[in-house]
Amino acid sequence: CSELIQSLYVQTASTPAEIPWCFLRNLYKVNTECRNSIQLSTSEEENFDLFDFDLYTDNGCADKQVNPLDVIVALFHCADNFLQQEMALKMSMCQLSVPLLLPSSNNSQSTLMLWALRDIMKEWCPQDLSDSKGFVENNIVQADIPFYSFVRLRNCSLSKSQLLNQILSHGQQSHNIFLHRDMDGGSIKRVIANGLVEVCWYLPCGKENLDVFPEPVAFANLRGDICESLSEFQFLFQVSNATFIFLDKVEQDEHEALMSLKNVQNKLFLVVNCKDGSKSEDMTSVKTILKDIKIPNSSVTIKNPNVNGAQLSKKLCTAIKTSLSDVKSTVSIANMVKTAVELGFFVDENKTDEQKKATEEIISGIGNRNTNYKKQQLPLQGEDWKRLSKLQKKECRLNVSDESSVEEYKCHLQDEQRAIREEQGKRKLSEGMKIFIENVSTEDKVKMNVFLKWMKMKLDTDSREKLSEMRNEYKEVCKKKDTNRIAELDQALLDSSLGIEHYMREMGLIYEFSIQSQETTYDISGLPGLAAEMLLDGYPLELLDGDASNIPEKWITDVLMEVHRKVGGQSRLLVLTVLGVQSSGKSTLLNTMFGVQFPVSSGRCTRGAYMLFLKVGQDLKSELNCDFIVLIDTEGLKSPDLARQDNSYEHDNQLATFVIGLSDVAIINIAMENSTEMKDVLQITAHAFLRMKQIGKKTVCHFVHQNVGGVSAHSKCMTERQHILDQLNEMTVIAAQMEKQPNIKAFTDVLDYNIERNNWNIPGLWHGIPPMAAVSTGYSEAVADFKRNLLEKVKEDRNGQPSTIPEFLEWMRSLWKSVKFEDFIFSFRNTLVAHAYDNLCKQFNEWEWEGAEVEILNTDNQSQEDTLNNLVVSKKTEVSNKIEKQQTLMKQKLSSYYRRKHGHINLIEKYQADFFNNIKCLAREIKHSVDTALDRALQMKVNRKKTQELQKKYRSVIEEQVMKLLRDCKDRSLPDEELKQEFEKMWDKTTADVSGPKERDVAANVLNQLRKNFSNLSVNEELENTDLKEIGIEPFKVKEELTHSKKGESDLQSVADKVIASCTQFITDKVKTNVDYHESLANDLLQEINQTLKNYKCQNIKLFEIDLKLHICGIASREFQKMHRTFLSENDPKTQFEKHKDQYLTDFLDLYKNKDQGQRKARDFVRVCIKPAVNDYINRSLGIDIVDEMLSSSNSTKYSSRNYFQYNIQKELLEKESFDSFVKYICSYEIYVKDWILKQIQENLSENNTLGKLKTKILLTIAEKISDATEEASKGDNDVPLPDNTESIAKFISNMRKILIKDISISEEDVKTVLFTIQSTCHTFINSFKMVLEDLKEELQHEFSQNENIPETLSKLSIKPQDELFQRVFGCGQQCPFCKVPCEAGGKEHKEHHAAVHRPQGLGKYRYIYTEKLAEKLCTTDVQSNFRFSNTDTRGKQQLFKEYSKYYPEWHIPPDSTIQASDYWKYVLTQYNERFAEEYKAKPADVPEAWKKITKEQALKGLKEAFNINGINLSLGKKEQKF
Repeated sequence: CSELIQSLYVQTASTPAEIPWCFLRNLYKVNTECRNSIQLSTSEEENFDLFDFDLYTDNGCADKQVNPLDVIVALFHCADNFLQQEMALKMSMCQLSVPLLLPSSNNSQSTLMLWALRDIMKEWCPQDLSDSKGFVENNIVQADIPFYSFVRLRNCSLSKSQLLNQILSHGQQSHNIFLHRDMDGGSIKRVIANGLVEVCWYLPCGKENLDVFPEPVAFANLRGDICESLSEFQFLFQVSNATFIFLDKVEQDEHEALMSLKNVQNKLFLVVNCKDGSKSEDMTSVKTILKDIKIPNSSVTIKNPNVNGAQLSKKLCTAIKTSLSDVKSTVSIANMVKTAVELGFFVDENKTDEQKKATEEIISGIGNRNTNYKKQQLPLQGEDWKRLSKLQKKECRLNVSDESSVEEYKCHLQDEQRAIREEQGKRKLSEGMKIFIENVSTEDKVKMNVFLKWMKMKLDTDSREKLSEMRNEYKEVCKKKDTNRIAELDQALLDSSLGIEHYMREMGLIYEFSIQSQETTYDISGLPGLAAEMLLDGYPLELLDGDASNIPEKWITDVLMEVHRKVGGQSRLLVLTVLGVQSSGKSTLLNTMFGVQFPVSSGRCTRGAYMLFLKVGQDLKSELNCDFIVLIDTEGLKSPDLARQDNSYEHDNQLATFVIGLSDVAIINIAMENSTEMKDVLQITAHAFLRMKQIGKKTVCHFVHQNVGGVSAHSKCMTERQHILDQLNEMTVIAAQMEKQPNIKAFTDVLDYNIERNNWNIPGLWHGIPPMAAVSTGYSEAVADFKRNLLEKVKEDRNGQPSTIPEFLEWMRSLWKSVKFEDFIFSFRNTLVAHAYDNLCKQFNEWEWEGAEVEILNTDNQSQEDTLNNLVVSKKTEVSNKIEKQQTLMKQKLSSYYRRKHGHINLIEKYQADFFNNIKCLAREIKHSVDTALDRALQMKVNRKKTQELQKKYRSVIEEQVMKLLRDCKDRSLPDEELKQEFEKMWDKTTADVSGPKERDVAANVLNQLRKNFSNLSVNEELENTDLKEIGIEPFKVKEELTHSKKGESDLQSVADKVIASCTQFITDKVKTNVDYHESLANDLLQEINQTLKNYKCQNIKLFEIDLKLHICGIASREFQKMHRTFLSENDPKTQFEKHKDQYLTDFLDLYKNKDQGQRKARDFVRVCIKPAVNDYINRSLGIDIVDEMLSSSNSTKYSSRNYFQYNIQKELLEKESFDSFVKYICSYEIYVKDWILKQIQENLSENNTLGKLKTKILLTIAEKISDATEEASKGDNDVPLPDNTESIAKFISNMRKILIKDISISEEDVKTVLFTIQSTCHTFINSFKMVLEDLKEELQHEFSQNENIPETLSKLSIKPQDELFQRVFGCGQQCPFCKVPCEAGGKEHKEHHAAVHRPQGLGKYRYIYTEKLAEKLCTTDVQSNFRFSNTDTRGKQQLFKEYSKYYPEWHIPPDSTIQASDYWKYVLTQYNERFAEEYKAKPADVPEAWKKITKEQALKGLKEAFNINGINLSLGKKEQKF
């Protein structure tokens, strides 16, 4: 079948081998001209002799031509039984004759094609039913209708086929049902088709002026003369009500054949052709046979030369009508088997007896009512399954008004579902299902296919009969207007339907329920594999149960995963669906487009949705970028069966949303004659497409307008198409209002829709008046053209990553949950969406590290070149430009990411703006951070310069006194001890008056920053006489006037404690950095408080904020004052000189003794200047390197996204089972997380001395830089080595400081101290320096190899790795307004906050006002219920939880999309209920009984599902594109 579907563009055959394929392709398109398209295309010479008669008699061309009947016979011989059925069915749809007796290919007996014709269904209206508007629908081989045969003798010159066509087309446009000599290829000599018996049926429409015959009649046509096919002739004569023989004359063997017939009166009719110039003996032979077989003259029709074909056909019609009135008994084709066997014919159906018997055994107990049979044999899909479906939807929507019992109600629903599942799991396998499963499980696929075909035909026949009876009763009841009985019959019509799909559904439910039960006594594990094989063989699989409106998810998932495995993972899908009003030709459209067999009759319309897999050929796989085309056929919208139900619009809307959401291409089928229904369909589909836009699904949409023909249809329907677009716009606005999307104003805002390219006109299906109408050639060609263009559009558009089966399943599950919950807002519960979002977050985090470090740490060293203020301004400009470039680069990367077509990036397209905002926010933060650092560096430089000026002043004095002492002692010969005593006297006297800078009033500075912070609150007067030194000593207590409300969410004391704890930690971390106080520290502290309070709202927030900030600033002022004193102490000139005392003494002694100081001065230079600078470099680099180590270690996944981080931290909480840890995590989230990260860092650094290795790595980096700088600094201009004198030493060190200025800071004052009175040459000093530098490297490496105090090391780092990692996983810091769970969205600038798992609100200290009990309710439950809430934000007014977005529009709280999703926090509250109540000074929550049954393992499973930890692998793959 796939071969037929692939080649859409070949219309004619160019080689003999292509002839059968050409015929089949056109037949599968249901093209009535299929017989006329099989002749080879020939090119004739332009210059040939028109009168060269040899050209016309030459048989050379005959070898390349073939009679269409030979092609048909050959194909039926080559085809298996199922293709024969399909060919016969499509030929019948085209109103072409079909084989009844197929001649043998090896001169043996013919075959009765009973099985091949079994699938042909026909509807007709006999004239005796026309008044009642009744009709008959039957399988044509089972219909007992008159049977007429047409044969000819050898020398007949009349075309009986042409006459039959005229008879059957009387009153309608002529249609060539039978191939005849005047048709293309009809005059070519038949090679294998002689002996073929074709059959067709005349079926009345019930209108006397149109019908040729008042009742149905079968017409058989024997190809070739009767003497060549005597057995076939004998068969036809015996089974026919009348046989018409066409003849010119009767030869001897023909005479004998006719004489062998018995009971010929009223059964044999002769049609004699009297031609001009007929020989007398010809007429004599005719008269003789008439006399011998004794038939009346009324049974003879003479065609004289003056009688044309139309007149002859009229005579024959009259003869047939006359004969029909005498017909007393008829034989159906199914009952011709006995006659065929007696004559030695084969019967194609005889090989299927075993499967036929099994089918009859299954349906033997059906009886008069299908409903009773279904209860007994198909019990799993009964009322319990439907009730389970309703309970699932109830649980999703929770339409209950009793606020106190919401969780109990939910648990009650879950218990009911559990009970139903257990009951369903205990049911025994019915006898009917045992036989069904046994027969479809056979390894012989032919037997399985035959069995299923028998099942379909038998069940269709049974359903037709019962539905016909019920419809007749329905008519009678409607006349009586008995509404109760009408309602009963409506339901009975729905329930009585029975087909193979019901048995397949039962098989799926056996697996769905039994897979969870331990009591099953039969092996059902192979059922998904069995269904997968059937799906790959072309059988449809029920995706959505239309009776229960539910999906057996386990069954569907396992079946499709079996398909995925069977095809080796090559399962890229192109999903195509069709939607439209019931009976508008949706299934016919798909069948015609793709040659499939979705049911289109049998009295039953499609219910639910069915999917069918079409394997794509190798030639199209790369072009379409898929391995399978998946067709989804749906039940019709606006079904009359559902129209009376109140939720019919909801049902249609859910169906449309679901199938459109699954599809890559959606075809909206519109029957133009019904504008009201069209408008309803447009509204439903517009609503569905809008919902898909909200979740990022891009579906291509095509509107097919049925029953629109004519060459001018496209132009004339332009107005109509514009009218449809106007209606689509109108419907879209309505749907947008329902979905609260006011920005959507037109259908083109929702979909890439073009009025020209997305609309298709399809002529009516039938050519003529049914039931004798053939499928219109215009219809089949228009459908083929539509298909070609549709697939071409797919080729153009499908540059992205197609869904594989696992991805399709994940999308299906999420989409179905959304349908059940009526929630189509973006949800991170969808694994595909979550992975796409996580991938972008991971990439974005990588950007955050890139280029975020600015080289500002050595700005003080450039003060020699410019003034400090100008230096800061220039640096700020430089940094600003650099940030601007980085910002542009990041935007380009983000745009590039969104241009990618894989990774399901389309699902998060609406969040592109959020990430662009995050880039701006990140740029602002870096700019602010750098500016603050530069200002701080400037202030520190100013302070340090003041200190250094003092040091310089006192250094000059000391050095002068040392030189004076040297001169005094130089003329005397003194021992070392006396020299030292003299030096001590001089030192004490000289340093006695040395003093440092004055101490600043830090408290006053902090208060000044606080005033600026309060500039908008008009509170400066209240701060006038404030002394921060006296504030914040006692524990903070919220004033009583601020705590009049005792509701859980307004617990100001808890908020205050949380803020104070966080800020105290901030202060402690800053104090440990060993730098001087700067006003930016106070600003950062106040920003920290502002950020925390931004998440909190209360009536007296301003007064509370003033009190809290004063308290915290009081604490900070004292700690920052100590910090300032420590800095002054460490940088006091006297203290600094004491450090250099020994050096001055050694210099004094060396000068006294005239020693060379090169080696010692090099050692001092390394000790005093290089070693501190190296340690500073290591400490500055260590923070970032620790972060990199954490992000590249085995624990890196914990920090890869906020999802993974939250999962890991909550998983550890569960495993620790520490109540105090839970309280700290819930109430002091930021502190707990920072401590947790710090602990993780400490553990990681302690393993295998990781800290020492990181330090060594940094040491080697800076040592190499110093070594390279040494070589460069030792040379002067033009790379000439510096002169080997004392003066060059200062030049060498000056060069080094300039080269290393971006890496390390070498103090100028320390250098001058070291170089004081140096007695050495430059080269000696440099060589000594190199050796001492190697010694320093070895010394530090040894020091780093020892176990260090990791907490102390971390506390001294300027860049805290725990803070950097915290910012990476912390998010924006916003908390859920109800349960206080933190937001998990990426970055800080996003429009919508969200969290994967919400908690029972009691954990966030919510309690019921009157009972003081902790609230057990879940946010995710409340937002799908009719419950209400009130708080300070609503000013005490009750508001529906469903409408929470009125007050919290920035938050998205999705409904609980799985039962287990919140099990984690349910378990926590249940385990520690009493202790939480005690901690929160409330009463324990009333937790539902079902919560108490949740185990620790279930809680962990719920956590995994909530964070998609067990989701399928949807990463970007091994070659994942990086930014």
